[in-house]
Amino acid sequence: MAKIKTIGILTSGGDAPGMNAAIRAVTRAGIYNGFNIKAVYRGYDGLITNDIRPFTTENVSGIIGQGGTILKTARSKGFATVEGRQTAYDNLVAEGIDALVVIGGNGSLTGAMKFAQEHDFCCIGLPGTIDNDLYGTDSTIGYDTTMNTIMECVDRIRDTAQSHERIFFVEVMGRDAGFLAQNSAIASGAEAAIIPEDSTDVDQLARFMERGIRKSKRSCIVIVSESPKCGAMYYADRVRKEFPDYDVRVSILGHLQRGGRPSARDRILASCTGVGAVEAIMQGQRNIMVGVRNNEVVYVPLSEAIRSDKPFDRKLIKVLDELSI
Repeated sequence: MAKIKTIGILTSGGDAPGMNAAIRAVTRAGIYNGFNIKAVYRGYDGLITNDIRPFTTENVSGIIGQGGTILKTARSKGFATVEGRQTAYDNLVAEGIDALVVIGGNGSLTGAMKFAQEHDFCCIGLPGTIDNDLYGTDSTIGYDTTMNTIMECVDRIRDTAQSHERIFFVEVMGRDAGFLAQNSAIASGAEAAIIPEDSTDVDQLARFMERGIRKSKRSCIVIVSESPKCGAMYYADRVRKEFPDYDVRVSILGHLQRGGRPSARDRILASCTGVGAVEAIMQGQRNIMVGVRNNEVVYVPLSEAIRSDKPFDRKLIKVLDELSI
């Protein structure tokens, strides 16, 4: 195996608070250990268009507390093709890049795995996604900040719900995973969470509202994971039709959840995994994601990290169920 001299960094997919902290960590740890660092702008599209620039410690000065990503990000249709990945590989070779650190979620790491396999290239993934749906790591970069943002929003919505005696369905992100909805519901004192891991029917909806009545009020908060078929609007419409006595409102938090200054927990996670990525390269690791389990940095094969069945702690459902009476 040829000695790696230059590390490339890119961010891909949806932005997540803490991505800049991860960029900073990889850059500084890489330079500290004698590597050259090159930044790829606009995700995998930047590999295809050769939007690649040398990075120094000055480029990442002061960015640890910034949300978003200074490298910009995009979802690349070109990289999904064999021809696009070949162009990306040719540009990496031309730039002298020997290893690539990809900061992103499930789709981004899937792309990294496919690229690594096709071109026998050293790819290291960092779990940068607010959804917390990557297997093998207790948390992903951006998840903690987003959960706190949701909690703060729900705290404000509750004021209006109680003042007007309304039922609010608050839709949050999470894709196919209910980690954000379930944990933000517990943190904000919501009456219920509707998540992919736990099917919800009319009887459960009725039970949620009855709990509100037992508390001598006609207001409650239900957190709903986003879904193209049965999101917050779907459940609100059902309540309007089947329980017309209730005043129902919907709040879809949308991209409000993605932005903002990363929490201390996300900055530390990004910093530890960023340093871990450079250490993995020095150890000769390839085709892995750097995660954290039980406060220890771990290396997880990309093929395992992108599994869609990250374990969900069903005890959390019971916790919310008991505390929302």
